[in-house]
Amino acid sequence: MADVKICGLSDPRHVAAAVDAGARFLGFVFYPKSPRAVTADEAALLFADVPVGVARVGLFVDPSDDLLSDVLAVAGLDIIQLHGHETVERVAEVKTLTGLPVMKAVGLSGPADLPQLMDYSLVADMLLVDAKPPANADLPGGNGLAFDWRLLVGRHWLRPWMLAGGLTPANVAEAVRLTGAAVVDVSSGVESAPGVKDVALIRAFVEAARE
Repeated sequence: MADVKICGLSDPRHVAAAVDAGARFLGFVFYPKSPRAVTADEAALLFADVPVGVARVGLFVDPSDDLLSDVLAVAGLDIIQLHGHETVERVAEVKTLTGLPVMKAVGLSGPADLPQLMDYSLVADMLLVDAKPPANADLPGGNGLAFDWRLLVGRHWLRPWMLAGGLTPANVAEAVRLTGAAVVDVSSGVESAPGVKDVALIRAFVEAARE
């Protein structure tokens, strides 16, 4: 049984569906290249009916200090998710700047990528273990790609972690069983088209993750 983060929300109907289904984390993308991108003003409206106890996660890709400050001045986030090429030092700077917990996404394609997880666990409050995007990808995540989950079997880090990358209602239960992930993160796996969430898929994903 795993908790769920639904990422890339941009429609109040889908925010409500995620909350109603029992998601514990809601992700909002502040990266203009993404089909799931929202502005700070849009996010503030989406947050209006998010109940206490459901974490609002802001996804940023190599953000400037100004962008972080501008978003936080308008939209009350609970967690900052860094999904770019941020260094360990930059993660620490963002924690100091925002005063919020920071989750760092790390892309995996093979065993050589695993040491990064320990490096980032020294400074980040949480880790997001994702599939490494292709070299020519426009987006650092949300590409619907999975990695070999066996890479994570029996491994532990200094911080809590979430599993992401190619998860769907059909495979999430197996992913949780194999990796022991306590939290799973989904975006494209609950969409009918890029950036368009599907209420039925959201419900099915949360149910499957909690089997």
